[in-house]
Amino acid sequence: MAAMNKNMKRLIDGIEREVSYTRAYIGKSKLDDRVMQAMAKVPREKFVPEHLQFHAFDDGPVPIGHGQTISQPYIVALMTDLLEVKHEHRVLEIGTGSGYQSAILAQLCEKVFSVERIAKLSQLAVERFKQLNYKNIETRIGNGYHGWQEHAPYDGIIVTAAATHIPQALLDQLKPGGNLVIPVSVSYFGQSLLLVKKDLVGGVETKDILSVAFVPLVHDDE
Repeated sequence: MAAMNKNMKRLIDGIEREVSYTRAYIGKSKLDDRVMQAMAKVPREKFVPEHLQFHAFDDGPVPIGHGQTISQPYIVALMTDLLEVKHEHRVLEIGTGSGYQSAILAQLCEKVFSVERIAKLSQLAVERFKQLNYKNIETRIGNGYHGWQEHAPYDGIIVTAAATHIPQALLDQLKPGGNLVIPVSVSYFGQSLLLVKKDLVGGVETKDILSVAFVPLVHDDE
């Protein structure tokens, strides 16, 4: 990996340390090199509020307003790795938030489609994408629980908020052979990060990766 500044090295070191701690759960001792290169390339500090930029490279989430957060770098890297993104892929993201996860994905695939229900967050993310010259991200304001049917099917789907169950709409919009990565509330006290694989004939296999903590995925009636 190319030389990097002190803060970015701290971020990358933190991810590698977390991978080492959790390797028994995630089933690997390192993440894909392409994912780590993308993590080292995207300026995380640009995706947090200005007064919190000194926390951007910490090994944890950072508040971005409206009751939302930018996820811990390790979790962003892990979820991206689980997607198994290829250059030609088209990926759906549910929960644009600050736009950081979108920017990571934009380094790795042909097109990112991202849905955010909070208009102000979506607008700020779009401004960041323009400033940083990310041209392969398309956004919309809406309820991501139902996905984005217009551009389906997707090679991969990533959800950055915790659902009570796996939404059928997202399964329907996932291509055969694709991966869905989603945190799901498994009890009142906890959430699990799930990897959902759709086989070539439409069958679904779900794997529990590890415990996580995300804001809730909001339904239409909430």
